[in-house]
Amino acid sequence: MITTRSIAAMKAGEWAADPAAKGAGRLQARKLQGGQVAFYYRYTAPDGTRPRMPLGTGLTLAEARLQAAELSRRYQAGDRDLRVALDEEHAAAERAKCDAEAARAQAAHATLGALLDAYVQHLKDNGKQSAVSVENAIRLHVKGPFPELWAAAANALQLDDLLPILSRMVRAKKLREAGKIRSYLRAAYSAAIRARQDAASSDDLRALGISANPARDLATIEGGNNARKRALSLAELRAYWQRIEHRTGPRGALLRFHLLSGGQRILQMGRLQVHQLDRDRETVCILDIKGRRKQPREHFVPLLPAALDAIDTMRGACLGPYLVTVCEGIAPAGYDVLRSAIKEVVEEMLEADELPGGRFTPGDIRRTVETRLAAGGQNDEARGQLQSHGLGGVQNRHYNHHRYDAEKRAALDKLYELLTAPSATVTPIAGGRRAG
Repeated sequence: MITTRSIAAMKAGEWAADPAAKGAGRLQARKLQGGQVAFYYRYTAPDGTRPRMPLGTGLTLAEARLQAAELSRRYQAGDRDLRVALDEEHAAAERAKCDAEAARAQAAHATLGALLDAYVQHLKDNGKQSAVSVENAIRLHVKGPFPELWAAAANALQLDDLLPILSRMVRAKKLREAGKIRSYLRAAYSAAIRARQDAASSDDLRALGISANPARDLATIEGGNNARKRALSLAELRAYWQRIEHRTGPRGALLRFHLLSGGQRILQMGRLQVHQLDRDRETVCILDIKGRRKQPREHFVPLLPAALDAIDTMRGACLGPYLVTVCEGIAPAGYDVLRSAIKEVVEEMLEADELPGGRFTPGDIRRTVETRLAAGGQNDEARGQLQSHGLGGVQNRHYNHHRYDAEKRAALDKLYELLTAPSATVTPIAGGRRAG
């Protein structure tokens, strides 16, 4: 049995060993030059050799015996080639260390800011016209006020971490904006999770390694999604048409085209180019990418003669490719241009006391067209096809490929009839005959 005294008495180069049962291996010690002692565990390998596993120097005898006892336990339990087993453990520990470092690096990269930026780029890559407004809202309400949260690991965030973003906006009475930011947060996390399952999704989103959606349980903002209900009465709509029917210049033509095309979405109208106009069939083909569509839906809109005339007025000298424009086709007319043009007419109508229901917006025109056509007897199918909404069901997406050109043209003819019909008036007849 090795003892502290026997070790002290050993000369440099001499060996000593503990006795051990057969098949258990044993502790060995060797005196080194300079007086240090190196400890080893010696065992019989499967190939018959008797390798020594170094335990180290600078150990006490008790520490060396504990290490040797652990190796003996493993050896007798089945790890007959201890060197290979320990090498594999060391390699596994190194891999785990590398994985942990990679996870830390990924967490440092996969911040909330990186997630939201990748989501905005995902919208842009899919041609979503809302991408710019989403980006601006995120930077205004998340990145600016919450820089620490922006730099935090997205995977580590909880519901409580995200709630202050919305609370700040609710306290400022920005309920609609709060509802939008809630939707953007939920959608960004969902898109990143979906990207890990979909090979066609964004690589940037997939690389973030998002595994959970803490924004999923953010409660709906009360009052944040109140639908607007303003629809012009028939008298108001006719007054509006009378204001814009002969309005000169491209802005007047823009207003006429917007109304006579059925109140199409302005962002989609703005993308229309010359090659999407079919003058023979008197239609334009709008590429509808609203919602989750990755491939745009071809939405054919019939054009009344007055709508075709409006296109010609807007394009003027035809200097550029765009149809809906106020600069001769060089650039499209966006929402702000349409809103500004409508606002001018609204002010005139208010001054003339032609708007009992108050002001209206481009979106209210779209709603008005739907409402007046419904009141005029046009069915849901025709109205939905004309304005390209409510068409997300399986039947419309996969089976029904009818273009509804005749039905949409009939709806627009009905709209034009409503716009141009004389207002009903009641004229008293003096001295009328009494019923006998």
